[in-house]
Amino acid sequence: MVEEEAPGDLDGPVVDAALARRLKALACTAPVHDLDARKGRLDWADADVYQMSEVALTIIDQVTIRMDFDRGADHEEVLRRTIPFVAAQAPDRASEEHRRVARWVMDNLINVGTQDRGFAATYGTFDAEGRYERRTWPFKLLVESFSAEGEVYLRSTDEAINVLVGALDTDVESAQEAAETKLDNLVRRGRLSDAQLAAEAARWRTVQYADQLRRVLDATRRNVRAVDWVDEVPGLIEKALDHVAARHRAEVAILTNITQARDESESPARKRQAATLITIVRDCMQRHGQLQARLIAAGKTFRSEQDRQEFSAPVRKITVDLFGQLLAPTLDLSIAGAARVTTAFFVKGTGLSVKGVPRMVDLVYKLLSPPVDRGDLGEPVPEPDLVPTPDPAVFTDEQWAKADRLLELGAVPRRLSGLLAEARALDPDLPQLIGLRVFHALDPGVTTALRQGDESILLAVDDGTPLADDEFGGADLLVGLASLESKRHSADQAPADDDRGEVVA
Repeated sequence: MVEEEAPGDLDGPVVDAALARRLKALACTAPVHDLDARKGRLDWADADVYQMSEVALTIIDQVTIRMDFDRGADHEEVLRRTIPFVAAQAPDRASEEHRRVARWVMDNLINVGTQDRGFAATYGTFDAEGRYERRTWPFKLLVESFSAEGEVYLRSTDEAINVLVGALDTDVESAQEAAETKLDNLVRRGRLSDAQLAAEAARWRTVQYADQLRRVLDATRRNVRAVDWVDEVPGLIEKALDHVAARHRAEVAILTNITQARDESESPARKRQAATLITIVRDCMQRHGQLQARLIAAGKTFRSEQDRQEFSAPVRKITVDLFGQLLAPTLDLSIAGAARVTTAFFVKGTGLSVKGVPRMVDLVYKLLSPPVDRGDLGEPVPEPDLVPTPDPAVFTDEQWAKADRLLELGAVPRRLSGLLAEARALDPDLPQLIGLRVFHALDPGVTTALRQGDESILLAVDDGTPLADDEFGGADLLVGLASLESKRHSADQAPADDDRGEVVA
């Protein structure tokens, strides 16, 4: 026989465990409602025409849709997409006022001006003994974060997403399941307007699920011991992978139904609604793919962070300045005062575990070490002995003019040896220039000279005669000046661009 439990005290307070949860859910909507209550205080615009709560939900919507796993939404991009909604409420107002209203709502959702940029709500609950006590619950709607490149972006918190979709304090997985089922049924029945709302709710829940994983990985990068990678996180990853697989199958089926509804409909409005639904569902599929990639790489992130944090160098602690903080002040004390100081120091500085002070061995070593004389600016920097590098050998304009006159050979070739001897008589350095120009004449570049329209070209020919010179060796080249004559064939013999030339000695 089962004995029935005695009823509680009927005159006492009703202890409802869900009361605190519902109060927190209502507190999330308070900052949004407060915008309409305070819009009449704005001195720079008559803001009664604006519905600030609608603008706030639009901003939260834009931030939630545009944030992904690695970064959030850009401030200016969110404002740009929100301003048309603000302008629709007051089309006769200036565009600068529309932008200022959107900025004011965004700053209030971030709660700019407060120290922690957050909100707080007071609620009551009952302790284990049934006594009523008040508690404060802090929360945020939009938060500003920094990327690896130093950029500031916006993220929607879980509380903001719950306010936006109207599913307060619900489990992510069950909310996603319900949204997908509702979306599928609405599409099958042709209610595309309601189906679009359900599809957007499904996308918001996917963003929220990915944000939970991001926070776990960020906490792991800060301190791997602060996250339960034995039971909690592996269970989360397994459930999330099952979630992604189930969502993918559901979204493929939903996408097929939406495409069929778009193709079979004859109404342009329904076709536009179906096209919008297709865009939203494809975005959900893309986000699920990104989430799956992060889930697969989560284990690798844990192992790499575990190795990095385990084998990283220990944190260096600031030690005691033995001379300035201990020895010098102690020498000015009496024997009784010095005994108290040294006793306290050696009690903390000796033993098996020393915290905050050096060990006894380190203390003796530092006190017995001779001082090192060192200037305020450190060791002097030696002056480098810089040797100026010689300028590269160049020829003057006068030397080039002399070389040009020597190489005006006319129709009779000359030997290189004779040119060098004559150049040496004019200038001791001139044979260098004559030799370089004659050696260059071994490859005269006739085609280039013809294209440039030159009338003559310098040629050097080796006929086997050795060079007899005190400074140079090799062959005594035969140097001559050859004239260039260009012949153009007629149009019936060759193309117009096929010009040929002859070298006439």
